[in-house]
Amino acid sequence: MNATNTAPVDGSRPLASVSLDLDNLWSYMKIRGDEGWRSRPSYLDTLVPYVLDLLDRERLRITFFVVGADAAQAGNHAPLRALAQAGHEIGNHSFEHEPWLHLYDADALEREIRLADQAIESACGVRPAGFRGPGFSWSPELLEILERRGHGFDASTLPTWLGPLARSFYFWTAGLDKAERERRKGLFGSFADCLRPNKPYYWQLAGDRRLLEIPVTTIPLLRTPFHFSYLAYLARFSEPAMIAYLRTAVSACRLTGTEPSFLLHPLDVIGGDQAPALAFFPGMDMSSDLKTRLLRRVLHELGRHFDLAPMGTHAARVHARAGVPIRVPPAGAARAQA
Repeated sequence: MNATNTAPVDGSRPLASVSLDLDNLWSYMKIRGDEGWRSRPSYLDTLVPYVLDLLDRERLRITFFVVGADAAQAGNHAPLRALAQAGHEIGNHSFEHEPWLHLYDADALEREIRLADQAIESACGVRPAGFRGPGFSWSPELLEILERRGHGFDASTLPTWLGPLARSFYFWTAGLDKAERERRKGLFGSFADCLRPNKPYYWQLAGDRRLLEIPVTTIPLLRTPFHFSYLAYLARFSEPAMIAYLRTAVSACRLTGTEPSFLLHPLDVIGGDQAPALAFFPGMDMSSDLKTRLLRRVLHELGRHFDLAPMGTHAARVHARAGVPIRVPPAGAARAQA
């Protein structure tokens, strides 16, 4: 395969931003209800060099959303700083990576974002450019805090109707007691989330301030996700079906003028051979080599139609446009989506 992104982004083609939520081993265990998460087991020493090698071969720079609790541990500083040193953009993915972040009060939210910002800047040597909530969790109070702290964009919405189905599957597979299920009852949002915008827009905040929202793109009209976790699942049954689904997504984006925000997760790149403790997670019976081959094929398909870039580049392009829609966060809008 040829490299994905061999030329600088010059605006002559539509753009697609690429990001990776750097969820660590312990965060997957925590979401599942495994008490072993409390010792903060990590795979960053294995994951980061592997991902950096893949992206370097593709000549691709992306946005990594880093968890503050990982950045606060000195043992993680070397792999995290390597991301910034390689030219990748760094974002904030909260401090404790709790998908019920939307339930925090304003003081707890302020502390969560501040601690994560400080730890990430100390570890990576750069201030976080933007924010994505764990489990796509967000609230109007969170948006206000992000803008006050100088974040250039939020990326915490996923406009799809599949949330309740994902929640049902999650509750079925996770070892959660009644209290934990109650805390997670809003996880993954509602069917109504498919009505949220699929293109970037500004949140109108207090005092005539604004914050750019860049949703994780779903297929226009259909509003079904096509970030890589879904594509890899399709590939388990048929790789041609995966490519056909991706091409449907690309065609719909191009027809509607939608510049995608394309999402990756660590387990999209590494398999059970590199993270055996996550054998319970769907798709971890696939090898790292297979996942990498599939991901490279997907990136090349996207690269045929879009310039691939970090989310900060996507944000700058949106800021330069006139007529970007503005929305007021409705009261009680806190949501954790799929």
